[in-house]
Amino acid sequence: MCLHFAWTRAATRSAPSSRLCTPPGLAGEEAGSTSRQISSRPALLQCAAGHACGKLTLLGKPALLGEMIRLTLLSSLVLMTLFAGCSVPEGPASRLPKANVLPLAIDEDYQFRKILVSSLDPGYIEPETKNDMILFERARRTFGAVDSTEMAQRYGNYYTIFWRNSTRSDVTLRLEYRHAGLGNHVMAIERSYPDTVGSHRSTFQVTGDEFLENGRVSAWRAILIVEGRIVALSQSYMWR
Repeated sequence: MCLHFAWTRAATRSAPSSRLCTPPGLAGEEAGSTSRQISSRPALLQCAAGHACGKLTLLGKPALLGEMIRLTLLSSLVLMTLFAGCSVPEGPASRLPKANVLPLAIDEDYQFRKILVSSLDPGYIEPETKNDMILFERARRTFGAVDSTEMAQRYGNYYTIFWRNSTRSDVTLRLEYRHAGLGNHVMAIERSYPDTVGSHRSTFQVTGDEFLENGRVSAWRAILIVEGRIVALSQSYMWR
């Protein structure tokens, strides 16, 4: 039994044929054994006379390269679509008139993974550094501000919160905080995530007039709320 390979060339659409078969001398041996006779031409195999041959079409190098490029572009398009959906701006968070007290019911299905805290304070002299990552973090907060008024609206505290939940549910992420100029008064802002599951990245900022009038944030805590209960929390050292 023989297999016949037809090589396809992109330029001419015609190709020499190559064959993989069982030589006559091996007819009495184990079925399926094969031998190959390779000529000096590209991968040409010959078939013994009198044996039936099946055809199998293979792509030549130009066609194979084109197929790989097409698959790569398609994969890139899918990834770009996914990441574009993840990078939609969140918009402003909802401000609460009062941070109501909620019962605590910690659930391992809801977790805070990491919280990044940064500030842009005109009263704080930042140390000199040549670290590109630190310089970029400082510069991106003021990007687009063209005068002192716009710059003043960028002053404040910034929070980037990474969290996850393994159970699909309606989740509310709340940031509670105290200002240095308001003593123990607690303020709160929050974001809602209906019918959600998986990993999330959320941002909060306490900036502009609120920061300039009430002072910097002296203590904070982040909580995840499900059905009116606190299922996960993370807080600063100064929170009491």
